[in-house]
Amino acid sequence: MIELGSYSLYLCFIITAYAAVTSLLGVALKERRMMDSAEAATYGIFGLLTITSAALLYAFVTDNFEIKYVYYYSDKALPMFYKVTAFWAGQEGSILLWAWLLALFSVLVVIQNRHANRELMPYVTAVLMVTCLFFVAIMVFVTPPFEALFFMPPDGKGLNPLLQNPGMIWHPPSLYLGYVGYTIPFAFAIAALCTGKLDDTWIKTTRRWSLFSWLLLGAGIVLGGQWAYVELGWGGYWAWDPVENASFMPWLVGTAYMHSVMIQEKKDMLKVWNMVLIVLTFALCIFGTFITRSGIISSVHSFGESSLGPIFMAFLSLILIVSAVLLVLRWDMLKSENELDSLLSRESTFLYNNLILVAMCLVVFVGTVWPFVSEMARGDKSTVTAVYFDTINVPIGLALLILVGICPLIAWRKTSVQNLKRSFLLPTSISLIGGILLFWAGIRQGYPLVSFVFCIFVVVTIFTEFYRGTNARRETTAENALVALGRLISKNKRRYGGYIVHIGIVLLYIGITGSGAYKIEKEVSVSEGEEFHIGDYTLKYERFSQYPTQSKVVNVAIVPVFKDGKQIDTLTPEKNVHFKHPDQPVSEVSIHWNLKEDLYLILAGFDVGGQASFKVVINPLMVWLWIGGIVMALGCIVAIWPDKKRQRVA
Repeated sequence: MIELGSYSLYLCFIITAYAAVTSLLGVALKERRMMDSAEAATYGIFGLLTITSAALLYAFVTDNFEIKYVYYYSDKALPMFYKVTAFWAGQEGSILLWAWLLALFSVLVVIQNRHANRELMPYVTAVLMVTCLFFVAIMVFVTPPFEALFFMPPDGKGLNPLLQNPGMIWHPPSLYLGYVGYTIPFAFAIAALCTGKLDDTWIKTTRRWSLFSWLLLGAGIVLGGQWAYVELGWGGYWAWDPVENASFMPWLVGTAYMHSVMIQEKKDMLKVWNMVLIVLTFALCIFGTFITRSGIISSVHSFGESSLGPIFMAFLSLILIVSAVLLVLRWDMLKSENELDSLLSRESTFLYNNLILVAMCLVVFVGTVWPFVSEMARGDKSTVTAVYFDTINVPIGLALLILVGICPLIAWRKTSVQNLKRSFLLPTSISLIGGILLFWAGIRQGYPLVSFVFCIFVVVTIFTEFYRGTNARRETTAENALVALGRLISKNKRRYGGYIVHIGIVLLYIGITGSGAYKIEKEVSVSEGEEFHIGDYTLKYERFSQYPTQSKVVNVAIVPVFKDGKQIDTLTPEKNVHFKHPDQPVSEVSIHWNLKEDLYLILAGFDVGGQASFKVVINPLMVWLWIGGIVMALGCIVAIWPDKKRQRVA
């Protein structure tokens, strides 16, 4: 099986190179059969990479520790669930996953466009195959997944304890689906530049691919935050870590792109800008993959030192250079004859939205690469703390939030002062009243108060849009409110799906603001039977328990939680020592949560039968961050959901 996987990979390299070259030769020679052959080759590439992936997965499942990758990321005691997820736990497997997903998406694109976009497809195929060839070449020449040891070890070294979490099945694949998905709109953009077909055809063709990629990348970011929250045991979910930033940056630019293309579709404007945005989005996806695998920037998520850094930088440079040359060559064709009619128009708010998102991305990019730049320039790797990111991004984020509320209130082309007064009166009044009530309730810090007031403003504007649309439909169709609302959304999925996403964004802001501004932390050392207090909670360290499992020693504290004299929960934080990694104890936090706040307990240290040290945290409104992520995903699914096919009338 291992030999089959290796041979499949080598053959895949040859066929992928054939597909990339043949597709371009078919265009140069105007030979349709060569173009069709290149498209047909994508099926073979997907099949071969599927065989390669199955072989590697088989090696994990059967404990074939002669394979170096399996030896370093698995062991006999590892549960089957984690043996499967160990497939993408390291460098070789994650690159194979990248290539396999890209091959799968390439096949889907070929099927979708077998009768459409025939002029674009040879270039699309070439871009997809060149990208796939890059990752396959890495596996063939640099990091072969089936590299064998010189002996058969009796057991493996075991999976990193931090990766032995259910989040391992969702977080990495979700990020990869987002990263790889953005290859499709990028490929169509390059094809449009090559052919000169620079209308909005390529945008409409890849609209759902863009939404799909944005959804999965965003879901991966939220799932990663949730994983860090429950697994790393530090009381937070986001630390502006370089690899966290690496996934956040393409999501920001991808968000700007999704808003900007609406202007091109409606006004035939911003063609250059949209090309730049999609190129940057894809380039940042490759950059994120580069950061994780190069080892040049220290991160808890990275794979350590690697020789892949220069290779990824060369490929990234190729992407940017080729894209820039094509943009320059097509510059005159990309110019727009239309201009913004007014600074007070929906088009303008979309443009402001773009500028803010790109500015935030630039801030994150500078902070992320600064240690590398400082080391190159001065010889010392100075770090950028979270203070830098928070200080700059908080006001930028608030400006972005208020724009989310303003945009639905402003008409396309131009908005009169009278219309502005009428549109803004209700949401402004309600948000000001809400701000006064929040101030009276004790929320008096500047940024949190502004954030909550802006959240109220956005929610009111969005619900006003739903109310007006539903009411107008009821007046014309005599439907009841629920039916009218459902059909309103189904007839305008893109618009109202976007509004649902914006509600999710508001919930994210509520969770981020509450947990960031009003977080309470306390560290205590107590003996069995002693109590300690935080906020309105009383916690009692009842007893300590220690017991072995097949793979680790579990050390758990039993801590009942009381509020107003009544027991409301029993928390059981753990500090576990894995046999394969005895020098890397892993915290398993215990959380009591409700819609108001999380009570988050960490077992920091212990003496068997003696004292224990705890870190206890109250994170207000924390659950709304996760709810917001779910609502965003639901809104994006609504926007992606295809319309029912119209039945043909005979």
